[in-house]
Amino acid sequence: MKKIKLFLHKLTNWEYWPYQIVYFPVYFQYLYYAVKARSFFFFNASNPTIKNGGFFMESKKEIYDLIPQKYYPKTLLFIKNTSIEVVKKSIENNQLNYPLIGKPDIGLRGTAVKKIDNETELTNYIKRADFNFLIQNLIPFQNEIGLFYVKLPNERTGTITGIVQKEFLIITGNGKNTIRELLNQDPRYQFQIKALEKEYPNKIDELLPKNESINLVPYGNHCRGTKFVDASDKISPKMIDTFNKICDEINGFHFGRMDIMFNNYEDLENGINFQIVEINGAISEPTHMYDPKHSLLYGWKELTRHFKYMYQISTHNKKNGARYLTFSEGIKEFKKHHEYYDTILKF
Repeated sequence: MKKIKLFLHKLTNWEYWPYQIVYFPVYFQYLYYAVKARSFFFFNASNPTIKNGGFFMESKKEIYDLIPQKYYPKTLLFIKNTSIEVVKKSIENNQLNYPLIGKPDIGLRGTAVKKIDNETELTNYIKRADFNFLIQNLIPFQNEIGLFYVKLPNERTGTITGIVQKEFLIITGNGKNTIRELLNQDPRYQFQIKALEKEYPNKIDELLPKNESINLVPYGNHCRGTKFVDASDKISPKMIDTFNKICDEINGFHFGRMDIMFNNYEDLENGINFQIVEINGAISEPTHMYDPKHSLLYGWKELTRHFKYMYQISTHNKKNGARYLTFSEGIKEFKKHHEYYDTILKF
């Protein structure tokens, strides 16, 4: 019965549908633009300083290096098979403190992103990471958004086209139910129980005291139970002006979503008390569309709107010296992409 209820929940909430269905109209739009651009890989020019425009195989560390250090947490890159001793020594020398965040340098929708609370968890993460990975300070702010930024051709300034607010997988105890029982009260959280059993094997069946809250996934990823809420009403002229100034400091960034942790919207408008979790380029989704209140038609409208922006930016940048990948280069990158994701999914 439980499985049937979860299946019906997925069926009636399009935010859980396979991307092949959600992106159906974009396939035709992409083919149209590819013909016009005479390239299947025109998106490479959307963000010329980011590998493949940020569509696939882009390094998070290389993107961080484009951003002024004041805007993101202290981050260290480690190559696959770096010894545990070297990682620990580097963390100590660079004065990173627990809790930490571990993540792949080339990401896959939150796969292998982990909060690391102590040396034992760090050791386990290093042993399992069969890929280049980052260790960074946990950002101290409690709120997270995805802010979509677009700077169109021939425009002196860019704009914010949408904001998604992220509601983490936080549960509050009633003094009667275990964490597992509380998770079972929300279909969104039920989908996460299997993953949480692995992450918290000794905790998931504990009784959670009344009014005590616990954040089981402290990063805003939809596939890990985060609820996406459209907060585009928070966009203001002052916020747009602030992020134009910030994005002007990020060389070659024209199109994408900035995932940001912050204190409150007033501070964010003023450009204080926030840090950039990461920047996603050409592959970015306008994730505010996944708010449960929005219809699939709304989602299609937002996807096609932003895909048009990416095409306009890419073709403009091409005229100004950026390049598209050749067909053979693009195929090689796609092969690397699939081989890499086969590896990271084993984490």
